[in-house]
Order: sequence, then C-alpha cells, then structure tokens
Amino acid sequence: MNKIRLYIALSIVTATIILSGFYFLSDTDSNSSLVLDCELFPVCGIDISAHNGDIDFSKLAADSIDFVMIKATEGTNFKDSKFLKNYQQAHLAGLNVGAYHFFRFDTDGVMQALNFINSVKNLHLDMPLLIDVEEWKNAKNIPDAHIISRLIDMINYLKHNNYNIILYSNKKGFSRFLKQHFNDFPIWICSFSNPPVSSHWDFWQYSHKGNVSGIKGSVDLNTFNGSRQQWNNWLKTHPAKSQKITD
Repeated sequence: MNKIRLYIALSIVTATIILSGFYFLSDTDSNSSLVLDCELFPVCGIDISAHNGDIDFSKLAADSIDFVMIKATEGTNFKDSKFLKNYQQAHLAGLNVGAYHFFRFDTDGVMQALNFINSVKNLHLDMPLLIDVEEWKNAKNIPDAHIISRLIDMINYLKHNNYNIILYSNKKGFSRFLKQHFNDFPIWICSFSNPPVSSHWDFWQYSHKGNVSGIKGSVDLNTFNGSRQQWNNWLKTHPAKSQKITD
C-alpha cells in the first residue's frame, strides 16, 4: 500500500513538472520576453517613444544596438513629443534610424498618412516607415473590412509619396489583418514564442522587458532576421523613400 502511494505521489510530481514546462513553452506571450540567441540573430535594435524618457544614445550605440525605431505619430493628429529629439540624437550616435506610426482603426487612412508624412518629410531615415497595426489600446467593434480599407488607403498614400513601408503587428494582429492582404511588405512581428510565426518575417520584437545602457526602465527589444551582411544588404535595398520615376 505504501509503495502504491509513493508511486502515485511520484507520478503526480512528474506530471506537474512536465505540465509546468509545457506551460512555460506555450504561454510565453504572458511573459512578454524571450532570451535571444545572438549567434543566430546578431543584429539588434529597440523601439522607443516619449514613454521611455530621456535617452543616452551614445550608451545605446556602445551597448551593441544597431538600429532604433522611433515613434513619430498616432492617428490623424497625435505627434510624439520626443520624436525629433530622439531622431537627432540617434543619428548623432551613428545608429540606423526609423520612424513609426501607431495606426488607429477608427480614423481615416489618408489623414493618418498625412500626419505621418508631416513629421518625417524633411528627415533622413535609414529604414522604411513602419505602421504599427494592433488591437492594443485601439477602438473596439470596428469591422475588419473597414480597418483593412483604411490601412490600404494609408499605405497607398504613403507609396504615392514614394515612401516604402514596413508593417508591424503581434501574432493575433498578423493573422487578423496582415497575413491575407499584405504579403508584399516587410513584416515586423511581435511574438514571445520561437519561431515567431510560420511565414516570412523581417524583424522580430521578442521582449517588452529589455534592459539596455542609456535607458532607465524596460524597453522593447528587436532583431533582424539575418546575418550582418544580410542586414547591410537589406538597408541598401529598403530605403525609406524610393527614387521618383520620371518619364
């Protein structure tokens, strides 16, 4: 009888350990962070906004940060208060710099594009414009067809003005908005599982809890899907703006 009880107890402990391990692997989204293999993903970057406060970009550059994606705008009229300062200081530190816009589901796409363009039009950016498309802090109960239509309007207006585009979302937003409609654009995916998605991606946001020199508190960590040589080639083939085609 004692042997039976011991066997049952050991079985329960073993099952608990196995299930705990499975939970850790399958519920990494709730952890908001992964540890990255830097040999597989040597090119690292961050995305920032006014929320990150004052930043020492020289310390960032010394901490092996290769690129920084800076929030510029949101919706039709919001402009990030630290965008221009962050842009200037990131460039002075020698970082590759990009700008992003938080897309609002319930406002006109062309007006959002105009807001974005007005903030970046006189700046030299090293990466295409990024549009952040996600449900977090966005309007609820907007039909997907309306959201996608407004996003198409925004993209088309940016393209008409010769800007190149990257699309960002988490796994849910990627499946809901991007996967079936925007296969021709580079994808920046937020995911806390490895691999982040089964289909192609160019950038991967793998942590919301990163710590880097030059920033107080946590920051989003990102990586490029490729080697340093591939990264250098990608920058050359994906400028912020395309050259105007003249007849």
